[in-house]
Amino acid sequence: MEPVTHMLTGACLARTGLNRRAAYATLTMAVAAEFPDIDTLWSLRGPLAGFQHHRGITHTFVALPVEAGVIVGAVYLLHRIFSKRDSQAPSQNPKSAPAIPLRWGLLYGFALIALLSHLLLDYSNNYGLRPFFPFNPRWYAGSFVFIFDPLIFLLLAMAFLMPPLFALVNSEVGARRQRFRGRGWATASLVCIGLVWGLRATEHARAVLLASAQSMAVPQPETASNSPDTAPPTQFSQPLQVLANPDPLNPFRWHVVSDFGSFYQLAEVNLLNNSLTPAQDIHVKPDLTPALLAAEASPLGRAYMDWSPMPFLTVSLPGDPTRPPPEAEDDPSASSTTIVTFRDPRFMIDLPLLRSGSDTPLTGTIELGPQLQILRQTMGSRVQH
Repeated sequence: MEPVTHMLTGACLARTGLNRRAAYATLTMAVAAEFPDIDTLWSLRGPLAGFQHHRGITHTFVALPVEAGVIVGAVYLLHRIFSKRDSQAPSQNPKSAPAIPLRWGLLYGFALIALLSHLLLDYSNNYGLRPFFPFNPRWYAGSFVFIFDPLIFLLLAMAFLMPPLFALVNSEVGARRQRFRGRGWATASLVCIGLVWGLRATEHARAVLLASAQSMAVPQPETASNSPDTAPPTQFSQPLQVLANPDPLNPFRWHVVSDFGSFYQLAEVNLLNNSLTPAQDIHVKPDLTPALLAAEASPLGRAYMDWSPMPFLTVSLPGDPTRPPPEAEDDPSASSTTIVTFRDPRFMIDLPLLRSGSDTPLTGTIELGPQLQILRQTMGSRVQH
């Protein structure tokens, strides 16, 4: 999920009553709920390093206790700075003394809860994470919530903004001011989010079942018994694997990718009328060639093949009129290179939020020289140097 949703989730968890148990609970949980995304700092070493380590070790159960210790340690240092500043003040108002006890053990447990919320939110979308790494490198993805869900964001924002608004109204009518506001709003928001997840998870399972029941005519390989004038035989086959991807607004609309072995088929599922509308074109998988094998063995290729459950590779050979123009027009060797493109069909769906111009998100390209040596590795528009 995006950062604001993570931080609002941590703040709402604290406002369910945990902020009454220990000082700095809201600050600790809001920071901890976003802290695992500190792995984005790897992108400073280039797009390949960022892709390799995104949702890596900081998104694992092994690292959570360490991260909670780091967060609580930072809060402790912050507390010492504030305490020292207050002790040097010329006069101290007794009413400003904290009414909530400092309970560092509880604060550590609250940080763990917020860190777990980050893993749960990231699991709910289709990018996934590896929570059991390094013991189990498998990626897990619930794929029932879009990376930015407007309804979930609205529920969290209301839980955060409505209590101050009502407090302002109460102050105008002379009502007694409450020290801890928003417990009911935060609890109701989290309960509603749980209901939204339940609905989306149920509809996700229905979309997968509906798409798994489809069948398509798959051409079979030619054999010696086929005459030249006879078309190769076909048979109707069901998909080997189906992935359903959520729509950001409609829980009954799903974008599915079906793997038929030799090609991928994209389709749209409408669960209100149990209909499946396939896309007009299919994405045929290329044959294994030396260039393809060399690209898969590259650092980018290994990372991409490990992450994507349905990697789609295309090969653009020298002289191919459909290949993109070289970046360096004055480089005479640019036209003699082979370009291998890595894409994930889950992010090739027709959804404006997933597109930046004509590019497909999470697209990687590898440029190979005449001897299949790696000349350039690119993620999106960034080149790995």
